[in-house]
Amino acid sequence: MERFDLVVIGSGPAGRRAAIQAAKLGKSVLVVENRLRLGGVSVHTGTIPSKTLRETVLNLSGWRERGFYGMAYRVKKEIEGKDLGARLRKTLDYEIEVLEHQFARNGVRTFGGLARFKDEYHVTVTGHDGEPHVFAFDFAVIAVGTSPYRPPTIAFDNHTVLDSDTLVSELRVPRSLTVVGAGVIGIEYATIFSALDVPVTIIEPRDNFLDFIDREIIEEFTHDLRQRGVTLRLGGKVERVEKDAQGWAVAYLSDGRQVRSDMLLYAAGRVGATAGLGLESCGVVPDERGRLKVDPATFQTQIPHIYAAGDVIGFPALASTSMEQGRIAALHAFDAKMPPAPDFFPYGIYAVPEISTIGLTEAQVREQKIPYECGVARFRETSRGHIMGLQSGMMKMIVSLETRKLLGVHIVGEGATELIHIGQAVLNLGATLDYFVENTFNYPTLAEAYKIAALDAWNRMPRVTPVAPVMDKATATPDMSPETPAPIT
Repeated sequence: MERFDLVVIGSGPAGRRAAIQAAKLGKSVLVVENRLRLGGVSVHTGTIPSKTLRETVLNLSGWRERGFYGMAYRVKKEIEGKDLGARLRKTLDYEIEVLEHQFARNGVRTFGGLARFKDEYHVTVTGHDGEPHVFAFDFAVIAVGTSPYRPPTIAFDNHTVLDSDTLVSELRVPRSLTVVGAGVIGIEYATIFSALDVPVTIIEPRDNFLDFIDREIIEEFTHDLRQRGVTLRLGGKVERVEKDAQGWAVAYLSDGRQVRSDMLLYAAGRVGATAGLGLESCGVVPDERGRLKVDPATFQTQIPHIYAAGDVIGFPALASTSMEQGRIAALHAFDAKMPPAPDFFPYGIYAVPEISTIGLTEAQVREQKIPYECGVARFRETSRGHIMGLQSGMMKMIVSLETRKLLGVHIVGEGATELIHIGQAVLNLGATLDYFVENTFNYPTLAEAYKIAALDAWNRMPRVTPVAPVMDKATATPDMSPETPAPIT
């Protein structure tokens, strides 16, 4: 029987980072992956496929150029499923190759098969050849991710009625699409297919969606969706889904409405992929959705030497945060020094358009009774926005009136998930509004929106002495209007 310092179950972002971190500490590490190839949900059905599909659609549809050439503009007139799949396969092969190289370079052992706990210190892995193998461990990290929730009232057939896993395994361009669930996954796929000019209906039982995002950003995003013809059916719960005589999916809502479409994507929730792990043998207890409860600081489960990280522990279920969770779990297991976690990390939603946010929302600032001011910049106010033909997109900056410190940055529009990192650095370093006002940004760039939003906030804030230069929000030039003090020279 082989013994390892650490056994990691799952090779997604959390498992990968935990394994490599432990290997760099000089520990013996085994990664068990049930799929035929490494990568976990992230590489095969989640993060990488959906983002690759998004980029493929934006390129082939000519979406980014429609601001200049009109909504009828397309790079490829007839886009089919095979067009979407070609780039996806190349990207997945590359990601897996990189991961295999990382493991090999760091001396991480891998084993293909289904893992099941034998007891607190042993795991049995049934290989792809059906042979069982038992491995002993000092520590374990459960990083198995999640799988789509499939209620019995939904008649899945993996062609007309699908979940997010089967959608990417059989790519096709439907004549119309219904998306059940306005969470991150549902919104991303709904807007990706909308960019292909597919009529899309989004059904969500709640009256709102993406509640953790600033409401003003969601209002801007919703307006953009409606402008494109996306139908939102909020406050309606799907009771069942059936297929009609023509083979189209019909969703029956609790309020009596019916939504008919060529394809229906059910994206209302996911469950932890823990059912076959034999957790009862090691004392780890999942919740009713298969998710594991952990110490938020160390990621230990109820059994101290068994950790869990990634989507299997629930919110925020981001690839970026999963990586950090896996790294922290490995550091804690082997008593390595752990730097303090930053107060804030960014969220990225790869919809069309992108949404990214960090820090406090306006509602949270009000709830905490912090005196504040907001500054807004619209991408069309930047020269780069004009060059790119952008007609939508905005940045919202929230600043403390008492300390002038940045409290939050919220962006919807082209490049939002890249732009957010400037706000992340300033926020976590505790810097103030003055950083954006006093520093020079490359011109022309979308990053200029930071300066425009900062100046917008500055012009709304109570005046202090001495008076700083006041710049016009739209052009970032000195504003010499009579009611504005002259800039200090």
